[in-house]
Amino acid sequence: MALLKRGLAGEPVKILQAKLGVNADGQFGPATEEALKAYQKQHGLAADGIAGPDTFAALALPELVLLTVGSKGETVKKLQAALGITADGAYGAGTAKAVSAFQEKNGLEADGMAGPVTLAKIDVFAAAFSPEAVAKSQAAPGTVSAGGKPAEAGAAAAPKKSIWQSITEFFS
Repeated sequence: MALLKRGLAGEPVKILQAKLGVNADGQFGPATEEALKAYQKQHGLAADGIAGPDTFAALALPELVLLTVGSKGETVKKLQAALGITADGAYGAGTAKAVSAFQEKNGLEADGMAGPVTLAKIDVFAAAFSPEAVAKSQAAPGTVSAGGKPAEAGAAAAPKKSIWQSITEFFS
C-alpha cells in the first residue's frame, strides 16, 4: 500500500514535506507527522499522521496517488465506481482484477495497481492526473536502481520508475 508515515524516507516524503511547508529533507519524522496531522484535521480527514490516497488528493499531489490492494477511502470508491464494480472503498482482489482488465484494454502494463498513468486514462480522474502529474510520478532515469536504492554515479541510466521505489525506512 502506498502510504507515507513516520520512519519512511525518499522522494515522495520530500514532495509531501514541501507541500506541507516543513523542512523537505525527505525523512518523515515528528515535525512532518505533526504538520500532516494539523492539515488532516483542518481539512476533515482522519488526523492520523499517515498520508494515503485521500490525503494526497486533498493536498493536490496526484503524483503520489498509488492505489493497491489494501488501499481504502474515497479515492478507491471513486475508482471502483468508474470501473463499474461495487464501490465499497476497499481495494481488494476484485478491484485489482478490474484495474488489470482496464489496463490491458487500454494498452497499459496490467499490474493491477492504479497509479497516475492508469488514473489519467479514467475520465473521472483525467483532470487531476495531467501529463505533468504523470511525469512527476516517475523518477528520473538513473535515480532509482532496480532495488529501489539511488543509482550509483556513472551507472547506466535505467528506464523511468515510480518515485515510490525511492522509499526506504530510516528508523530501525
